Amino acid sequence: MSSTSDLATPGLHLLRERREHPVLLFVARRLAAAIATLLIVSILVFVGTEVLPGDAAGAVLGRNATPAQVEEMRALMGLDRPAPERYLDWLGGVLTGDLGNSAAGFAAGGVSPIWEEISGKIANSFALAGITAALMIPLSLLLGIVAAVRAGRALDHAISISSLAIISLPEFIIGSLLILVFFSWLDLLPPVSLIAPDTNPLTQPDVLVLPVLTLLGASLAASIRMVRAGMVEALNAEYVTMARLNGFRERMVVTRYALRNALAPSVQVLAQNIQYLVGGIVVTEYLFNYPGLGKELVDAVAIRDVREVQSVALLIAAFYVGLNIAADLLVVLLVPRLRTQR
Repeated sequence: MSSTSDLATPGLHLLRERREHPVLLFVARRLAAAIATLLIVSILVFVGTEVLPGDAAGAVLGRNATPAQVEEMRALMGLDRPAPERYLDWLGGVLTGDLGNSAAGFAAGGVSPIWEEISGKIANSFALAGITAALMIPLSLLLGIVAAVRAGRALDHAISISSLAIISLPEFIIGSLLILVFFSWLDLLPPVSLIAPDTNPLTQPDVLVLPVLTLLGASLAASIRMVRAGMVEALNAEYVTMARLNGFRERMVVTRYALRNALAPSVQVLAQNIQYLVGGIVVTEYLFNYPGLGKELVDAVAIRDVREVQSVALLIAAFYVGLNIAADLLVVLLVPRLRTQR
């Protein structure tokens, strides 16, 4: 005959497992929240594109099209169906990897799947954003730490003032100034980033320099200031003072004691700046005529390609959400006490 304690054993065992795997629980909760967030975003994106003036059928056929031709094209593109039906069809296609056909294909008299249109553009954008992030993260940490260690001195003032000046400039101003200097004055780099279709942008590094510098200038300054603020706070903490009193060398104090705790708040800012690269990349790609996802989104809006705009916007939102989860998980791993909080 089972006792009360025996009956309670499975429940206690599950509770013990939950306490032993707080990181897994955290990931599960964040994934559930991410799915709910993306569902809400899909609704907002669909509704937002539905209220845009005009439609893809009219944009494809041009101003000289008759009403009958427009209606025929609307039926061909599926725009004559009720909005809820079109939303469910689009969402179901996204979940199965079928994003539908782009308006550009209909304009050419054929069928062009959206994924084929944007897959190469996604790779181009990730190359541009990846190079920028690979430069931004170590430079942010290096310059932020140097400024904090030299707080109040000339080097700290120089880094802080430069960061504040750069952060006040939007991307198109930074990009235009770079074009003026490196193309108009020095004639060293091309003013546009023309890349042939199906060509790896890494094989043409000269066309990447100005876009990368534009994104780097716009994103680096905020990261430096945040790393500096976190390091200054950490260097003034009691445990750092105790480490110094115990005779540890300053280099060990900075790297082993201060840096780890300063990184926790900085991770979120670095993640936000990487997310910013996705938003800032739209302006930068359009400015330099770079064939990436941002320019593709602008072109899709211009021809009222609602299906492509919806799909690209949802992909960007998914990147934002995924990066947030990764940043939160990294903070939990950096700060052990967060693993024991419910």
